[in-house]
Amino acid sequence: MTRRLFALLACLALCGGLLAGCAPKPKTTVSDSAERFTAYYFDVFDTMTQVIAYCDSQAEFDRQADALHDDLAAYHKLYDIYNDYEGINNIKTINDNAGVAPVKVDERIIDMLELAVELYDTTGGKLNVAMGSVLAVWHDHREAAEADPSDADNTLPEQAELEAAAAHCDIRDLVIDREAGTVYLADPEMRLDVGSVGKGYAVEQVCRAAQERGLVSASVSVGGNLRSIGTKPRGQSWESGIVSPWDDSLLYGSGSSLLAAVNSTDLAVVTSGDYQRFYTVDGVRYHHIIDPDTLWPADYFTAVTILCPDSGLADCLSTGVFCMPLEQGMALVESLEGVEALWCTKDGQVITSSGFADYQILLEGD
Repeated sequence: MTRRLFALLACLALCGGLLAGCAPKPKTTVSDSAERFTAYYFDVFDTMTQVIAYCDSQAEFDRQADALHDDLAAYHKLYDIYNDYEGINNIKTINDNAGVAPVKVDERIIDMLELAVELYDTTGGKLNVAMGSVLAVWHDHREAAEADPSDADNTLPEQAELEAAAAHCDIRDLVIDREAGTVYLADPEMRLDVGSVGKGYAVEQVCRAAQERGLVSASVSVGGNLRSIGTKPRGQSWESGIVSPWDDSLLYGSGSSLLAAVNSTDLAVVTSGDYQRFYTVDGVRYHHIIDPDTLWPADYFTAVTILCPDSGLADCLSTGVFCMPLEQGMALVESLEGVEALWCTKDGQVITSSGFADYQILLEGD
Protein backbone atom coordinates (compact mmCIF):
# COMPACT_ATOMS: atom_id res chain seq x y z
CA MET A 1 0.00 0.00 0.00
CA THR A 2 1.28 3.47 -0.79
CA ARG A 3 2.75 5.27 2.22
CA ARG A 4 0.34 8.22 2.26
CA LEU A 5 -2.72 6.00 1.88
CA PHE A 6 -1.49 3.65 4.61
CA ALA A 7 -0.86 6.60 6.91
CA LEU A 8 -4.33 8.04 6.28
CA LEU A 9 -6.15 4.77 6.94
CA ALA A 10 -4.01 4.11 10.02
CA CYS A 11 -4.77 7.59 11.34
CA LEU A 12 -8.53 7.10 10.90
CA ALA A 13 -8.34 3.76 12.70
CA LEU A 14 -6.25 5.27 15.51
CA CYS A 15 -8.74 8.10 16.05
CA GLY A 16 -11.51 5.55 16.50
CA GLY A 17 -9.36 3.57 18.91
CA LEU A 18 -8.53 6.61 21.03
CA LEU A 19 -12.20 7.51 21.38
CA ALA A 20 -12.90 4.04 22.71
CA GLY A 21 -9.77 3.91 24.88
CA CYS A 22 -11.57 4.46 28.17
CA ALA A 23 -14.30 1.90 27.52
CA PRO A 24 -14.12 -1.69 28.81
CA LYS A 25 -12.53 -4.07 26.35
CA PRO A 26 -15.26 -5.91 24.41
CA LYS A 27 -15.18 -9.64 23.80
CA THR A 28 -13.21 -10.74 20.77
CA THR A 29 -14.66 -14.16 19.90
CA VAL A 30 -18.18 -15.50 19.45
CA SER A 31 -19.34 -18.37 21.63
CA ASP A 32 -19.92 -21.77 20.03
CA SER A 33 -23.54 -21.67 21.19
CA ALA A 34 -24.31 -18.28 19.60
CA GLU A 35 -27.39 -18.14 17.39
CA ARG A 36 -27.72 -16.66 13.91
CA PHE A 37 -29.95 -13.58 13.56
CA THR A 38 -30.84 -11.43 10.55
CA ALA A 39 -32.24 -7.93 10.10
CA TYR A 40 -33.15 -5.90 7.01
CA TYR A 41 -33.39 -2.13 6.56
CA PHE A 42 -34.57 -0.16 3.53
CA ASP A 43 -34.15 3.46 4.60
CA VAL A 44 -30.39 4.13 4.25
CA PHE A 45 -28.32 4.89 1.13
CA ASP A 46 -31.37 4.23 -1.07
CA THR A 47 -30.83 0.48 -1.01
CA MET A 48 -31.38 -2.63 1.08
CA THR A 49 -29.20 -3.31 4.10
CA GLN A 50 -28.85 -6.83 5.45
CA VAL A 51 -27.21 -7.55 8.81
CA ILE A 52 -26.43 -11.17 9.68
CA ALA A 53 -24.83 -11.78 13.06
CA TYR A 54 -24.19 -14.49 15.61
CA CYS A 55 -25.15 -13.39 19.11
CA ASP A 56 -25.93 -15.04 22.43
CA SER A 57 -29.49 -13.72 22.50
CA GLN A 58 -32.15 -11.91 20.48
CA ALA A 59 -31.82 -8.96 22.84
CA GLU A 60 -28.09 -8.66 22.19
CA PHE A 61 -28.64 -8.85 18.44
CA ASP A 62 -31.43 -6.25 18.54
CA ARG A 63 -29.18 -3.87 20.49
CA GLN A 64 -26.31 -4.31 18.06
CA ALA A 65 -28.44 -4.16 14.91
CA ASP A 66 -30.35 -1.07 16.06
CA ALA A 67 -27.12 0.75 16.91
CA LEU A 68 -25.57 -0.19 13.56
CA HIS A 69 -28.69 1.01 11.75
CA ASP A 70 -28.64 4.30 13.66
CA ASP A 71 -25.02 4.82 12.67
CA LEU A 72 -25.77 4.11 9.01
CA ALA A 73 -28.72 6.51 9.09
CA ALA A 74 -26.44 9.25 10.44
CA TYR A 75 -23.91 8.72 7.64
CA HIS A 76 -26.72 8.62 5.08
CA LYS A 77 -27.85 12.08 6.11
CA LEU A 78 -24.30 13.47 6.22
CA TYR A 79 -23.41 12.22 2.73
CA ASP A 80 -26.75 13.03 1.06
CA ILE A 81 -26.47 15.33 -1.98
CA TYR A 82 -30.21 15.73 -2.57
CA ASN A 83 -31.90 16.44 0.78
CA ASP A 84 -31.61 18.87 3.69
CA TYR A 85 -31.94 17.77 7.32
CA GLU A 86 -32.67 20.08 10.21
CA GLY A 87 -29.56 20.85 12.24
CA ILE A 88 -27.21 19.02 9.85
CA ASN A 89 -24.68 20.44 7.43
CA ASN A 90 -24.19 17.71 4.84
CA ILE A 91 -22.75 17.32 1.34
CA LYS A 92 -25.77 19.13 -0.10
CA THR A 93 -25.06 22.06 2.24
CA ILE A 94 -21.49 22.21 0.93
CA ASN A 95 -22.74 22.17 -2.67
CA ASP A 96 -25.33 24.86 -1.93
CA ASN A 97 -22.57 27.11 -0.60
CA ALA A 98 -20.14 26.60 -3.48
CA GLY A 99 -18.29 29.85 -4.12
CA VAL A 100 -20.11 31.47 -1.19
CA ALA A 101 -18.51 30.41 2.09
CA PRO A 102 -16.81 27.50 3.89
CA VAL A 103 -19.26 25.19 5.64
CA LYS A 104 -18.70 23.89 9.15
CA VAL A 105 -19.21 20.13 8.96
CA ASP A 106 -19.09 16.96 11.02
CA GLU A 107 -15.65 15.35 11.19
CA ARG A 108 -17.11 12.27 9.50
CA ILE A 109 -17.48 14.32 6.32
CA ILE A 110 -13.90 15.58 6.48
CA ASP A 111 -12.54 12.07 7.11
CA MET A 112 -14.41 10.68 4.11
CA LEU A 113 -13.41 13.55 1.79
CA GLU A 114 -9.76 13.27 2.78
CA LEU A 115 -9.83 9.59 1.84
CA ALA A 116 -11.48 10.51 -1.48
CA VAL A 117 -8.80 13.09 -2.24
CA GLU A 118 -6.09 10.56 -1.43
CA LEU A 119 -7.72 8.01 -3.75
CA TYR A 120 -7.98 10.65 -6.48
CA ASP A 121 -4.18 10.68 -6.47
CA THR A 122 -3.91 6.90 -6.12
CA THR A 123 -6.18 6.27 -9.11
CA GLY A 124 -4.72 9.03 -11.28
CA GLY A 125 -7.98 10.98 -11.14
CA LYS A 126 -10.25 8.07 -12.10
CA LEU A 127 -11.96 8.41 -8.71
CA ASN A 128 -13.11 12.02 -8.48
CA VAL A 129 -15.79 13.15 -5.99
CA ALA A 130 -15.62 16.61 -7.57
CA MET A 131 -17.39 15.32 -10.71
CA GLY A 132 -20.85 16.13 -9.38
CA SER A 133 -21.63 18.55 -12.19
CA VAL A 134 -20.99 15.89 -14.85
CA LEU A 135 -22.81 13.17 -12.93
CA ALA A 136 -25.79 15.52 -12.51
CA VAL A 137 -26.05 15.82 -16.32
CA TRP A 138 -26.19 12.04 -16.65
CA HIS A 139 -28.62 11.78 -13.72
CA ASP A 140 -31.03 14.22 -15.36
CA HIS A 141 -30.91 12.40 -18.70
CA ARG A 142 -31.37 9.02 -17.02
CA GLU A 143 -34.44 10.28 -15.15
CA ALA A 144 -35.85 11.74 -18.37
CA ALA A 145 -35.34 8.40 -20.14
CA GLU A 146 -37.00 6.50 -17.31
CA ALA A 147 -39.94 8.92 -17.35
CA ASP A 148 -40.45 8.55 -21.13
CA PRO A 149 -38.49 5.66 -22.68
CA SER A 150 -39.98 6.39 -26.12
CA ASP A 151 -38.34 9.83 -26.32
CA ALA A 152 -34.87 8.60 -27.34
CA ASP A 153 -33.88 11.91 -28.93
CA ASN A 154 -33.68 13.65 -25.56
CA THR A 155 -32.11 10.97 -23.40
CA LEU A 156 -28.41 11.29 -24.23
CA PRO A 157 -26.34 14.37 -23.33
CA GLU A 158 -24.43 16.33 -25.94
CA GLN A 159 -20.64 16.23 -25.67
CA ALA A 160 -20.61 20.02 -25.38
CA GLU A 161 -22.97 19.82 -22.39
CA LEU A 162 -20.67 17.32 -20.68
CA GLU A 163 -17.53 19.31 -21.40
CA ALA A 164 -19.11 22.47 -20.01
CA ALA A 165 -19.90 20.61 -16.79
CA ALA A 166 -16.41 19.05 -16.69
CA ALA A 167 -14.87 22.53 -16.52
CA HIS A 168 -16.00 22.58 -12.88
CA CYS A 169 -14.50 19.30 -11.62
CA ASP A 170 -11.03 20.37 -10.47
CA ILE A 171 -10.30 18.55 -7.22
CA ARG A 172 -8.03 21.43 -6.22
CA ASP A 173 -11.15 23.57 -5.79
CA LEU A 174 -12.20 21.29 -2.93
CA VAL A 175 -10.75 23.11 0.09
CA ILE A 176 -10.71 21.09 3.32
CA ASP A 177 -9.67 22.85 6.51
CA ARG A 178 -9.46 20.19 9.22
CA GLU A 179 -8.37 22.65 11.92
CA ALA A 180 -11.37 24.90 11.27
CA GLY A 181 -13.63 21.92 10.56
CA THR A 182 -14.82 23.37 7.25
CA VAL A 183 -15.19 22.39 3.61
CA TYR A 184 -15.36 24.95 0.80
CA LEU A 185 -15.86 24.65 -2.95
CA ALA A 186 -13.90 27.49 -4.52
CA ASP A 187 -15.67 27.08 -7.89
CA PRO A 188 -19.28 28.36 -7.62
CA GLU A 189 -20.43 25.77 -10.19
CA MET A 190 -18.61 22.83 -8.65
CA ARG A 191 -20.64 20.03 -7.05
CA LEU A 192 -19.57 17.05 -4.95
CA ASP A 193 -20.98 13.59 -5.57
CA VAL A 194 -19.69 11.03 -3.07
CA GLY A 195 -21.55 8.02 -4.42
CA SER A 196 -18.24 6.34 -5.22
CA VAL A 197 -16.95 6.47 -1.64
CA GLY A 198 -19.64 7.51 0.84
CA LYS A 199 -21.48 4.21 1.22
CA GLY A 200 -18.31 2.12 1.42
CA TYR A 201 -16.71 4.48 3.91
CA ALA A 202 -19.87 4.49 6.04
CA VAL A 203 -20.03 0.68 6.05
CA GLU A 204 -16.43 0.48 7.25
CA GLN A 205 -16.96 2.97 10.05
CA VAL A 206 -20.22 1.47 11.33
CA CYS A 207 -18.64 -1.99 11.38
CA ARG A 208 -15.69 -0.69 13.39
CA ALA A 209 -18.09 1.00 15.80
CA ALA A 210 -20.09 -2.23 16.13
CA GLN A 211 -16.90 -4.10 16.98
CA GLU A 212 -16.16 -1.55 19.70
CA ARG A 213 -19.64 -2.29 21.09
CA GLY A 214 -18.79 -5.98 21.24
CA LEU A 215 -20.12 -7.35 17.94
CA VAL A 216 -17.62 -10.05 16.98
CA SER A 217 -19.37 -12.11 14.30
CA ALA A 218 -21.33 -10.42 11.53
CA SER A 219 -21.76 -9.85 7.82
CA VAL A 220 -23.09 -6.45 6.74
CA SER A 221 -24.33 -5.83 3.22
CA VAL A 222 -25.45 -2.36 2.14
CA GLY A 223 -26.63 -2.57 -1.44
CA GLY A 224 -24.17 -5.36 -2.11
CA ASN A 225 -21.28 -3.56 -0.42
CA LEU A 226 -20.17 -6.39 1.86
CA ARG A 227 -18.10 -6.19 5.05
CA SER A 228 -17.57 -9.15 7.39
CA ILE A 229 -16.56 -9.04 11.05
CA GLY A 230 -14.69 -11.87 12.74
CA THR A 231 -15.66 -15.49 12.20
CA LYS A 232 -18.74 -17.60 12.68
CA PRO A 233 -19.00 -19.93 15.72
CA ARG A 234 -16.27 -22.59 15.98
CA GLY A 235 -13.99 -20.44 13.86
CA GLN A 236 -15.88 -20.93 10.61
CA SER A 237 -15.11 -18.31 7.99
CA TRP A 238 -17.54 -15.87 6.47
CA GLU A 239 -17.99 -16.46 2.75
CA SER A 240 -19.20 -13.95 0.16
CA GLY A 241 -20.47 -14.63 -3.32
CA ILE A 242 -19.65 -12.61 -6.44
CA VAL A 243 -22.62 -12.72 -8.80
CA SER A 244 -22.23 -13.22 -12.51
CA PRO A 245 -22.74 -9.89 -14.33
CA TRP A 246 -23.84 -11.88 -17.38
CA ASP A 247 -26.85 -13.40 -15.60
CA ASP A 248 -29.95 -11.62 -16.93
CA SER A 249 -31.82 -12.37 -13.69
CA LEU A 250 -29.77 -9.58 -12.11
CA LEU A 251 -31.83 -7.10 -14.11
CA TYR A 252 -35.13 -8.44 -12.85
CA GLY A 253 -34.36 -9.21 -9.20
CA SER A 254 -35.20 -12.89 -9.65
CA GLY A 255 -31.99 -14.24 -8.17
CA SER A 256 -28.64 -14.71 -9.83
CA SER A 257 -25.90 -17.24 -10.36
CA LEU A 258 -22.54 -16.99 -8.63
CA LEU A 259 -19.40 -16.33 -10.61
CA ALA A 260 -17.10 -16.90 -7.64
CA ALA A 261 -17.06 -17.17 -3.85
CA VAL A 262 -14.41 -15.89 -1.47
CA ASN A 263 -13.38 -16.24 2.16
CA SER A 264 -14.30 -12.76 3.40
CA THR A 265 -13.49 -12.96 7.11
CA ASP A 266 -12.67 -9.42 8.31
CA LEU A 267 -12.70 -8.25 4.71
CA ALA A 268 -14.80 -6.09 2.38
CA VAL A 269 -16.05 -7.24 -1.02
CA VAL A 270 -17.26 -4.44 -3.30
CA THR A 271 -18.33 -4.69 -6.94
CA SER A 272 -18.87 -1.97 -9.54
CA GLY A 273 -20.78 -3.06 -12.62
CA ASP A 274 -22.61 -1.76 -15.68
CA TYR A 275 -25.78 -3.64 -14.62
CA GLN A 276 -26.33 -1.84 -11.32
CA ARG A 277 -27.84 1.50 -12.46
CA PHE A 278 -28.40 2.27 -16.11
CA TYR A 279 -30.83 3.09 -18.88
CA THR A 280 -31.00 1.90 -22.46
CA VAL A 281 -31.15 3.88 -25.71
CA ASP A 282 -31.38 2.08 -29.06
CA GLY A 283 -30.29 -1.15 -27.41
CA VAL A 284 -27.18 0.39 -25.83
CA ARG A 285 -26.82 0.36 -22.03
CA TYR A 286 -25.67 3.66 -20.47
CA HIS A 287 -24.64 2.98 -16.89
CA HIS A 288 -23.79 5.32 -14.02
CA ILE A 289 -20.00 4.87 -13.74
CA ILE A 290 -18.61 7.77 -15.75
CA ASP A 291 -15.03 7.80 -17.01
CA PRO A 292 -13.50 11.20 -16.13
CA ASP A 293 -11.47 11.13 -19.35
CA THR A 294 -14.32 10.55 -21.81
CA LEU A 295 -17.21 11.87 -19.65
CA TRP A 296 -19.21 8.86 -20.85
CA PRO A 297 -19.91 5.52 -19.15
CA ALA A 298 -16.65 3.60 -18.76
CA ASP A 299 -16.42 0.93 -21.43
CA TYR A 300 -13.59 -1.36 -20.31
CA PHE A 301 -15.46 -3.97 -18.24
CA THR A 302 -18.80 -5.43 -17.30
CA ALA A 303 -17.84 -5.60 -13.60
CA VAL A 304 -14.89 -5.17 -11.26
CA THR A 305 -14.78 -6.62 -7.74
CA ILE A 306 -12.33 -5.46 -5.08
CA LEU A 307 -11.41 -7.52 -2.01
CA CYS A 308 -9.54 -5.80 0.84
CA PRO A 309 -9.76 -5.15 4.60
CA ASP A 310 -11.26 -1.63 4.29
CA SER A 311 -14.71 -1.08 2.76
CA GLY A 312 -14.08 2.59 2.04
CA LEU A 313 -10.90 1.80 0.12
CA ALA A 314 -12.65 -1.07 -1.70
CA ASP A 315 -15.51 1.22 -2.77
CA CYS A 316 -13.12 3.82 -4.17
CA LEU A 317 -10.97 1.27 -5.95
CA SER A 318 -13.88 -0.59 -7.51
CA THR A 319 -14.95 2.63 -9.23
CA GLY A 320 -11.45 3.79 -10.12
CA VAL A 321 -10.29 0.44 -11.50
CA PHE A 322 -13.55 0.04 -13.46
CA CYS A 323 -12.54 3.19 -15.36
CA MET A 324 -9.00 1.94 -16.21
CA PRO A 325 -7.63 -0.34 -18.91
CA LEU A 326 -6.80 -3.79 -17.51
CA GLU A 327 -3.03 -3.31 -17.54
CA GLN A 328 -3.27 -0.04 -15.61
CA GLY A 329 -5.79 -1.40 -13.10
CA MET A 330 -3.80 -4.58 -12.56
CA ALA A 331 -0.64 -2.56 -11.88
CA LEU A 332 -2.49 -0.44 -9.32
CA VAL A 333 -4.03 -3.40 -7.51
CA GLU A 334 -0.72 -5.28 -7.40
CA SER A 335 0.95 -2.19 -5.89
CA LEU A 336 -1.46 -2.01 -2.93
CA GLU A 337 -0.92 -4.22 0.08
CA GLY A 338 -3.85 -6.48 0.97
CA VAL A 339 -5.87 -5.60 -2.14
CA GLU A 340 -7.08 -8.15 -4.71
CA ALA A 341 -9.41 -7.80 -7.70
CA LEU A 342 -11.53 -9.71 -10.18
CA TRP A 343 -12.33 -8.28 -13.60
CA CYS A 344 -15.23 -9.38 -15.86
CA THR A 345 -14.35 -8.26 -19.37
CA LYS A 346 -16.69 -7.23 -22.15
CA ASP A 347 -15.91 -10.41 -24.07
CA GLY A 348 -16.78 -12.71 -21.17
CA GLN A 349 -13.38 -13.35 -19.61
CA VAL A 350 -12.74 -13.50 -15.86
CA ILE A 351 -9.31 -12.19 -14.84
CA THR A 352 -7.94 -12.01 -11.29
CA SER A 353 -5.01 -10.39 -9.52
CA SER A 354 -2.10 -12.54 -8.38
CA GLY A 355 -3.33 -13.18 -4.83
CA PHE A 356 -7.06 -13.50 -5.48
CA ALA A 357 -6.93 -17.30 -5.61
CA ASP A 358 -5.75 -17.34 -1.98
CA TYR A 359 -9.24 -16.21 -0.95
CA GLN A 360 -11.28 -18.08 -3.53
CA ILE A 361 -13.56 -20.97 -2.55
CA LEU A 362 -14.47 -23.65 -5.07
CA LEU A 363 -18.11 -23.66 -6.10
CA GLU A 364 -20.02 -26.85 -6.80
CA GLY A 365 -19.22 -27.94 -10.33
CA ASP A 366 -15.82 -26.20 -10.43
